Amino acid sequence: MATHISRFSKEHFLGQRAKVIWLFGLPSSGKSTLATALEARLFSEGILSKILDGDDLRAGLNKGLGFTEGQRLENLRRAAEVARLFVEAGIVVIAAFITPTENARQMLTSIIGEEDICFVFVNAALPVCEARDVKGLYAKARRGEIPDFTGVSSPFEEPQNTVIEVRSDLYPIADCVEIIHTQMRNFIRQSVKTVG
Repeated sequence: MATHISRFSKEHFLGQRAKVIWLFGLPSSGKSTLATALEARLFSEGILSKILDGDDLRAGLNKGLGFTEGQRLENLRRAAEVARLFVEAGIVVIAAFITPTENARQMLTSIIGEEDICFVFVNAALPVCEARDVKGLYAKARRGEIPDFTGVSSPFEEPQNTVIEVRSDLYPIADCVEIIHTQMRNFIRQSVKTVG
């Protein structure tokens, strides 16, 4: 009879310890761009990771969900469950979701586990986010065409217990990646194990 391969064995095989790096912030704050750059940085250090992006999940797994408060929470709950599965497989997850409320962040922590999640607040001033918005979603929200849009008609709660904060409106993406890497050096180093 086959035996279950433990998370520890998978981490040992990959030479890393699985974690979830959860990037959150206003729409167009730079979460997805930062996630891509961070993945490249970790890959260059031999760390295998998987990006979970809000837009990507809404195009597939969460396609049927709308943007009411309950549906947003369900969107995040599903994302957290997927992230947890990747962690169990020994893979580092970089999640990029708006995650506008403290209640939602607490839910994520309860699903993934406090030891396995690190929150990164991708902070950018609202006018900067609006100027960056190539899809024109902020403009549509201000015209009333998109209800419950975070930052316009739906609130974004500033984090109370953020582990890391980067100002993506003040620094280029490369600098933000460096800030994350520096501030969570121990977290990253804990993610890497020597195999052998």
